[in-house]
Amino acid sequence: MTIELFIPCFIDQLYPDTAFNTVKVLEKAGCTVNYNPEQTCCGQPAFNAGFWDDAKTVGSKFLNDFKEDSVIVSPSASCTGMVRNYYNDLFTNTTSHNKCRNIQSNIYELSDFLVNILQVDYFGAELEGRAVYHDSCAGLRECKIKDEPRQLLSKVLGLELVDLKDNETCCGFGGTFAVKFDGISTAMAQQKVDNALAVKADYIISTDASCLLHLQGYIDKNNLPIKTIHIADVLAHGWGNV
Repeated sequence: MTIELFIPCFIDQLYPDTAFNTVKVLEKAGCTVNYNPEQTCCGQPAFNAGFWDDAKTVGSKFLNDFKEDSVIVSPSASCTGMVRNYYNDLFTNTTSHNKCRNIQSNIYELSDFLVNILQVDYFGAELEGRAVYHDSCAGLRECKIKDEPRQLLSKVLGLELVDLKDNETCCGFGGTFAVKFDGISTAMAQQKVDNALAVKADYIISTDASCLLHLQGYIDKNNLPIKTIHIADVLAHGWGNV
């Protein structure tokens, strides 16, 4: 299958290795990956901050950067959820209405695409340690992803996946929420990390780099013995040992 890859600006700027690992995983699953280097942002930051006109401008570019009949895959439930759900508020009954609907029906978060579309869940990955999986708000509520990441992680050799208390509770990032309400945001991150430490986890894994950045910031500030890692990085880890 030939797919178009959407790498959110967040990953492009802060986690480029996750982008490259996404390509590796998709290619190992048998996909031909096309990437348009002109792509930028889906418009979510502006949308969440209430600047809908700016979000529509950025979103219009997104719609023009991708073909409406192509399958689009992204290593971000947050950005996938933005396109799938909130583009309705920006483009319904506009000249972009039909193209928007077609793209909305063809965009997938990475784990959803691998498990439900390609039906591939084993990549020969190896990662020694104990881990918890963090359900991001966007993954769980906007993309309806829950079992898919866990299915993929269950096939990673050496990785013990354990349950996380209050797993469906937000990590506290929430984009501008973390800036406007930093005290509450930090307390939510603390609760999430404390729950992971309570089950002696070595890793917190998620589909969303923004959640992981937030949690890793709290971890680093407090010198805690745990690490965050994106699911694409896990699936591309340890191939040299296979």
